[in-house]
Amino acid sequence: SGVAWNESQHCRLLVPEQLQLCRRHLEVMPSIVRAARRTQALCQQSFADMRWNCSSIQRAPSFGPDLLTGTREAAFVHALAAAAVAQGIARSCASGELPLCSCGPGPSEPPAPGSRWGGCGDNLSHGLQLGAAFTDGSARAGTGGTPGLRAVNRHNGAVGRAVLRDSLDTRCKCHGVSGSCSVKTCWKGLPELGEIASDLKSRYLAALKVTHRLVGPRKQLIPKEGDARPVTEMDLVYLINSPDYCTPNPQLGSLGTQDRPCNRSSMGSDSCDLLCCGRGYNTYTEEVTERCHCRYRWCCSVVCRRCRRSLQRHVCK
Repeated sequence: SGVAWNESQHCRLLVPEQLQLCRRHLEVMPSIVRAARRTQALCQQSFADMRWNCSSIQRAPSFGPDLLTGTREAAFVHALAAAAVAQGIARSCASGELPLCSCGPGPSEPPAPGSRWGGCGDNLSHGLQLGAAFTDGSARAGTGGTPGLRAVNRHNGAVGRAVLRDSLDTRCKCHGVSGSCSVKTCWKGLPELGEIASDLKSRYLAALKVTHRLVGPRKQLIPKEGDARPVTEMDLVYLINSPDYCTPNPQLGSLGTQDRPCNRSSMGSDSCDLLCCGRGYNTYTEEVTERCHCRYRWCCSVVCRRCRRSLQRHVCK
């Protein structure tokens, strides 16, 4: 993201439809690169305590079967990436980084009493439009697997953007003598991407398994189970069941959980029972040095001693 994008050197690495967008909008590519990196980091943070910990995302763009075959995990990654790209472009518009867009349009509703619309809001509409053109490019270009997989990826990308769209809220700054806040200037802004990732993690846990088949004149995504609720525009969807990710299996995209640290006292997904899949764990003791017995010294510093203590670590067998 710190280099100027070059049409021949960088854009040619993309799929055809993304390549055309890259050539037309070279200035937006650093924002997309930052969004991709943020997606990687947040995915790993979101799943750090689960068997599938999103470590495979570091292999981008050479993904494994866990992210290429329509799994629940792929649904989360597609949705988060779509939201990240749209948010990154929206904020780059507002910051003045992009020459062809600027602040978002002012809200149509009247401001709250004692406030006024002003500032520079994130340009969500431009972010959604350009973000969709880029992240859905491979599906529209007819690449990236079966028609059903492309439909699922498009749907999940749209879910990510819908969650981002619904997160736009009012931000205000106070004005007045001695911070009296007699007048507030307000604008519409987007939250940090971590909030979007948390929302999508909840939708990942409630994702629907679907099939892509003819309903009337066209193919649609419908629940695989006949008694499941209908698919909505806010549901993440997937095509195939994920492996349990307990043992290494390259054909399924499972790296296994051997040597993963676990929490012996936890009852959640990071517990040694769940994370180690019943194989048990090894316990290691190590000594760490840390600050302790800190006290404030007038004026103006904090003085601490260095203490050593033993720390137990538990690692899956």
